[in-house]
Amino acid sequence: MPTPYEKGNQNQTTLWSECIAFYQELAQRFPQVLRFEQIGTSDGGIPVHAGVVSADGVFDRNQIKAEGRTVFFNNNGIHPGEPEGVDACMAIVRDLCFDPARLAALGKTVLLFVPLYNVDGALNRADTSRVNQDGPEQFGFRGNSRHLDLNRDFIKCDTLNAQLFNQLVTGWDPDVMVDTHTSNGADYPYTMTLIHTQADKLGYGLGPFLRETMLPHIYAQMEAKGWPTCPYVNPVQDTPDDGIAEFPDVPRFSTGYAALHHVIGFMPETHMLKPFKDRYDAMRALLDVTMAFTVSHGEQIRKLRADAREQAASAKQWTVSWKMDEANPSTFRFKGYAAKRSPSLLGDYTRLSYDRSQPWEKDIAYYNSFVPSATVRAPKGYVVPQAWREVIERLQWNGVEMARFDESSTIEAQYYHIAAVTSRPNAYEGHMYHDVVETEARTGSFTVQPGDYFIPLKQANARYAVETLEPQGHDSFFRWGFFNSVLEKKEAYSDYVFEDLALEMLETEPELKAKFEQWKADYPALLTSQDKVLGFIFEHGKRHAEPEWRRYPVLSVL
Repeated sequence: MPTPYEKGNQNQTTLWSECIAFYQELAQRFPQVLRFEQIGTSDGGIPVHAGVVSADGVFDRNQIKAEGRTVFFNNNGIHPGEPEGVDACMAIVRDLCFDPARLAALGKTVLLFVPLYNVDGALNRADTSRVNQDGPEQFGFRGNSRHLDLNRDFIKCDTLNAQLFNQLVTGWDPDVMVDTHTSNGADYPYTMTLIHTQADKLGYGLGPFLRETMLPHIYAQMEAKGWPTCPYVNPVQDTPDDGIAEFPDVPRFSTGYAALHHVIGFMPETHMLKPFKDRYDAMRALLDVTMAFTVSHGEQIRKLRADAREQAASAKQWTVSWKMDEANPSTFRFKGYAAKRSPSLLGDYTRLSYDRSQPWEKDIAYYNSFVPSATVRAPKGYVVPQAWREVIERLQWNGVEMARFDESSTIEAQYYHIAAVTSRPNAYEGHMYHDVVETEARTGSFTVQPGDYFIPLKQANARYAVETLEPQGHDSFFRWGFFNSVLEKKEAYSDYVFEDLALEMLETEPELKAKFEQWKADYPALLTSQDKVLGFIFEHGKRHAEPEWRRYPVLSVL
């Protein structure tokens, strides 16, 4: 039963309709091996499917979890213009159905897969959107029906696809995830490059296991299969010669999102300048290698994940943002091409090119270590007012344990005053993302209402709660704009009336007067602006203060 890729000239990727029909036929012919079903719909109304392969016909998620089985998860087609994973997964599932030896090798491990995640983009086929890509002849588009990139949506969940993905990962709790991609960038001999979950962020025993055991095995096996693999080529300057940096693994991306659930994640990125057939073969090899490793080390991986969750539930401090450790790079034996610079024929500048006739191999700097850039003291838990329902539902999709208050009560809690925010000047994936967030920790008394939520941190999903609810978290709900309304002062003044009141406030509020005198000394040029002068007094005075203005509404119970 050949796949559409195998039937063609090896420069064609399957249509969405062909892909789904292929799996449906396999599921009908091999009901004891494959279960394949629709799990929801996209924003464009297109069905989204998932499949499960089991060697002994056990497909029930609850039974699989109760028996402590290993789950290997393969997600494909998040960017339909990068489709080799879509075609490779079809061949893998077909081989498991037809080859008893391959199926038996799975043991108790189950393969969970999404055949084509961005179904909207998959239907938007052309041959022009991937500017530098060598095949296939036709392919899908990166954006979905809302023109959103699904590999930026795992936290904000603007799309129905991301909501499904959150619930799928939470429900199945996979141990290892491979999300297949293709990438552009520098030119080099490698067909396969690899992004992985940030080992420092995984922490505990899971991070060292990834770095010291799993990654060396993958690289060695890929070399043995004829597909030498290197880390994702993310040059620290213009070319790999000067070193490469590990990809920043933040939760908007699949691998960063996986880390919130203590899942080892991989994002293989084949090189788009290589022929589609080579990219397909390398991707098939990568999937085979990672799945085989997961099968053979499943018990150890599950134990490490359980330990990580247990330790996270009792953590006293959390890192919510990381930065590259520039002072302590490691090295990687890299194969590259000579970089050339020559005058451009288009403008008055120097252009970069690579000379494939001049290959080189040497040790280059590899910045694969990260250190905390923002840490927080772990509270006992958080209080999230029920008014912020969009936040609550995302926490629920991710299995975060919470309880509702039965009655009104007064609590002492810490809260954040948002001192300053710097946002991107243009929309980023449908939001005005906040790049810089400055907070001041304060304490106060608050009344919680019946129906408000308490989220204890002594739970398995503590990491997801902390990194999304702490405003300084790299992809926190605050950074994505879920709480933007608290940044708006709701009341204003009439200047001709407030002029006299402002003088009175300066006389009765010594703290305000001191701030105003300092402001005048710092910004004398602004004294000619009535709006600036009165605005400063209005915003910093106590008489007309709005307690909710710039008060982050999530409370930390210490």
